[in-house]
Order: sequence, then C-alpha cells, then structure tokens
Amino acid sequence: MTDSKQEYGDKAKSQGFNAKDLDPYLMKDPEAMAINFARALENLGKAATAWLAPRERGEIAENTAEPVTDMVKTLSKVTEYWMSDPRRTFEAQTQLMSSYFGIWMRSMQRMQGETPAEEPDRKDKRFADEDWQKNPFFDFLKQVYLITADWAEKMVAETDGLDEHTKHKAGFYVKQITAALSPTNFVATNPQLYRETIATSGENLVRGMKMLAEDIVAGHGDLKLRQTDMTKFAVGRDMALTAGKVIAQNEICQIIQYEPTTETVLKRPLLICPPWINKFYILDLNPQKSFIKWCVDQGQTVFVISWVNPDARHAQKDWAAYAREGIDFALDTIEKATGEKEVNAIGYCVGGTLLAATLALHAKEKNKRIKTATLFTTQVDFTYAGDLKVFVDEEQLRRLEAHMEEIGYLDGSKMATAFNMLRASELIWPYFVNNYLKGQDPMPFDLLFWNADSTRMAAANHAFYLRNCYLRNALTANEMILDGQKLSLKDVKIPIYNLATREDHIAPAKSVFLGSQFFGGKVDFVLAGSGHIAGVVNPPDKKKYQYWTGGAVKGDYETWLTEATENAGSWWPHWQAWIEAKDNKRVPSRKPGGAALNAIEEAPGSYVMERT
Repeated sequence: MTDSKQEYGDKAKSQGFNAKDLDPYLMKDPEAMAINFARALENLGKAATAWLAPRERGEIAENTAEPVTDMVKTLSKVTEYWMSDPRRTFEAQTQLMSSYFGIWMRSMQRMQGETPAEEPDRKDKRFADEDWQKNPFFDFLKQVYLITADWAEKMVAETDGLDEHTKHKAGFYVKQITAALSPTNFVATNPQLYRETIATSGENLVRGMKMLAEDIVAGHGDLKLRQTDMTKFAVGRDMALTAGKVIAQNEICQIIQYEPTTETVLKRPLLICPPWINKFYILDLNPQKSFIKWCVDQGQTVFVISWVNPDARHAQKDWAAYAREGIDFALDTIEKATGEKEVNAIGYCVGGTLLAATLALHAKEKNKRIKTATLFTTQVDFTYAGDLKVFVDEEQLRRLEAHMEEIGYLDGSKMATAFNMLRASELIWPYFVNNYLKGQDPMPFDLLFWNADSTRMAAANHAFYLRNCYLRNALTANEMILDGQKLSLKDVKIPIYNLATREDHIAPAKSVFLGSQFFGGKVDFVLAGSGHIAGVVNPPDKKKYQYWTGGAVKGDYETWLTEATENAGSWWPHWQAWIEAKDNKRVPSRKPGGAALNAIEEAPGSYVMERT
C-alpha cells in the first residue's frame, strides 16, 4: 500500500495537484469493503423481493411500460427531425464534439500544470463539493455532463414541426433523463460519495440498501421516497395545533371552527377552502407558521373545510359534489353557527379553482353569500400551467381514467411523484443520494412531513379537474358545466385578492396573472417571493421574502412586474388590511358552533388523520 500511495503521489504531483488530495480515494480495508458490498447486495435483494412480491401476487398491475412507451415515442420525433437531414445531423454532432474537444483541451492544460480559462459558475447545488472543481477527473465529468445536458435540451428547443404539447413533453422528458444521469447520483462518479464509501468501507451502502428495502415495503411494492423522518411528527401533537372544534361533517368533508383569541371579531366570518390534493394543515403547521392562528389573532372567525381522504366509496363524487357538499355545506354551517350569511372566502391551489367555479355557479343562481374571495396560487386559466400539462393529453387521460375506474380513486403517491418530478434535481435525486447511497436518515422537517402526507383523489373529481382544466381549459373558455350550469367568470363581480408566488412550479405566476383578467370585478393581483408553499406560508415576524403590488391586471405579466412596487416581508398584513377595507365591522367573539351546533370532536378532526 505504501508503494502504491507513493506511485499515486508522484503521478499527482506531475499533474499539478497535491498527493494528499488522493488519500481519501485510496481503499483502506479491502476485506471490510468486500464484506460490506456483500451485505449491501443482500439488502438490495430484499428490496427487489419487496418490489416483486406484490406484483407476483397480482396486488399491483404494473403499467410502467406505458409512460416509458410515451417517452420513447415523444423523443423519437425529436430524433427523427435531426436524423432526417444529414446536414442537420452533422451540425448537431459537430456542435457537441466541439464542446467536448474544448473540455478535453482544458483538462489537458490542467494536467500539464497550466491554468485554463475558467468556466462560468453554474451555481448548481449538485456540484457544491470542492473536488468538482479541484480534482481534474471529477471536473471533467461535470463539464461533460453539463455540456451534454445543455445540448440535449437545445436539440428539443430547436426541433421544428412539433406541436406545442409534444415539444413540451420532449423537453420535460429530457430534463428527467439528464437529472437521473447526473454524475452526482452514482458512487463512482461523485467525489463525496466515493470518499464516504472508502472511509466507511462500504458501510454507507449497507445502510442505504436497507433503507431502500424499508421504503419499498412502506410503499407496498412501490418506492416511497422518504424526504424527512416521519416518526418525529404527528398531526394534532406537533402540527395542526390551533384550538377549535369540528362542528359539522358529511361524506366528503368536516367543517372546523377555531376558538377566538380576541374579545371582538370581524362580523364577516372567513371560510378557507384548501386543496384536496394535500391536507389543510399546511396553513396550520405549527403556532409560529400558522396562517390560521394568525388570522384568528387578527380577529377573524375562521372556518376551514377539511376534506375526506377518499376511497372507493367516493368514486362518483365529482366537482359538483365538492362544490355543493363542500363549499355550500360550509356556508350553511357558518350561517347556523354565527347567524351570518355574508362570508369572506379563501381558496388555495385547486381549492381556489373550485372556489372560482363555485362563485361563477353562485352568480348564475343569484347567490351572494360570498362577498370577497382570496385565491392563493390558483389557476383558473391553464394556458401557462407549466410542466404538469405534460401529464395531460387525451391518450394519457384515457389510461388514467381506466385505472381510476377500476379502484375508484387515484392513489396519492402518484400525484406526489408528479409534483416531485417538476423539480427532480431538488426533490428526488438529492434524497435518493442521501438515503440510499450515503445511508443517512433525512432530517426532520415539518413541511416535508406534510408533503409526504398525501391524499387519494376521488375518480370522478380528478377526471373532471384534469379534463376541464388542464386539457380543455374550459373555465375561461366559458365551457365548464357545473351542476347543469354553463359557467362564466365574467359573472363573478365580487372583489378578488389574487396571490401568486414568483418561483411557483405548480401554478406559475404568469398563469395566475393571466387568469386574473377573466373575472368580471376588480382583481388585486399580488406577487409573493419564493414558491407554492413558502411564498404563502410566510409569517410576518420571520421577515422573509417580499411581495409586489401594482396597478390594474392588464397586459402581460412581465410588464406588470417591471412596474410593480416591491415590499419587504410578508404579504399577510397587506391582505388583512384589504379584508378590513371591504368591511371592518366587529362583533363580540364567537364560540365554535354557537348556540345551534354542538362540537363533534376537537380540531383538527378525524378526517385529516386518515393516511394513505
């Protein structure tokens, strides 16, 4: 071993870097490494068994071939374009080879002790380890990978003759492939992983493969990627702690009213309609982050819809059911509990889309109970709906609907995977590396606990949403029919506070901005810093991020943003002032249920406890 180290040291010195840099890459105990590799393979075998067993028993009908087939078919159209013309093929190959040659020349210069011209810093978190720059081998790998990924994305962007949806899908698939093939995802090509494997003689892989088997078992045959330590939190113990009572319930939701903390409250109660794709307690994570508690402390009488985690019994519950048995049921409950017919309403994400559609339905029926509406990261127009549109076309929808008809719902893990794929380099592969290659338990994080607490989607409800919103964009085309009524957002004349977030991958700010222009009344468009969750859940005392306010919602989003006013901190106080400007009358505080309704159980209720 001494001779070998000396030999490596002499070679390293001749190539311009220090011999001590090689020491972490030299195997210390070959025998222990061999034993641990055998143990890791044993655990990998257990993972394979956990994956195969439910498929052999017929508990899982494997359909992975279908998305793979769609990917191959889509990318083949890109390949066909570039291969159909020899000149185009030659130009594309020449461009890539020229880039590789440049990398090779810079690497050779480093090997000879010269200092090549520095490449621009990509600020890619995946390549934060210093050896990606310092070590010529890993630097070479990184540069080849980045050049190839850029080239592949450029090939898609410059492919002519593709319809917009196919090009969008091709670009998305290329990003998924390049994210998966990053050298950071493999032990032999990631300096940090390689060093750790050598230092522990492969013990990290033993732990990692054990975790992989456990996560496949937890997913009942599918990989349930752990992003946080799920044992460190419990709903009702560590989160969803704001005091309140469940005062009404039906087949698809519970209605929670929260205990007042002020002597007087705004006369107009507040109804929150959260998304059913995730659970409502994102707005009540803990007392320090809770939007619900903050509203209560400002003197709001807060009611929240807690949706059921549906199963086969709810298969036929469609959007009309969620509007009538959800929002309308909540409005009836509020009137019984407070005597108030006029309400302020909030809708979050798809809960906001449902609220907007229900407002249009109410307008047809001359129902004026909701006096103001606030929409959090809500799309009503889906022209610029982002990468989620990749999953929605006629062929994919037919397959999905057939699958949902068999069991009555879509499993929550399917939607969770789709959302994670929107940011695979941040939400999938870092956890894959940390968990299964480093063998480290993820850190406890309440937001990621909530993210993993996914819900099922009732078949009829989900099919209606995908077809009418993502596929047909029916709501802003005045073609959505809800409970027998054809809807138009122009009929919605009440004041709207429309909040978008600047880095949103689910409801892009440009999409939310465009949707603002379809309502018939005044819309105040507000843009918050950060993304779909952190931009919304941003308590004022944290003094984080910023928000932008501006003039009328017209023209394009980019122009509006250049002319908007930037404000430091949370948008919450700005919204509270907006609410009070519409009606600031106050009354004595109200206890949950009032005189008419008895409490069924303590908040957060039992519906939110149902796990998938």
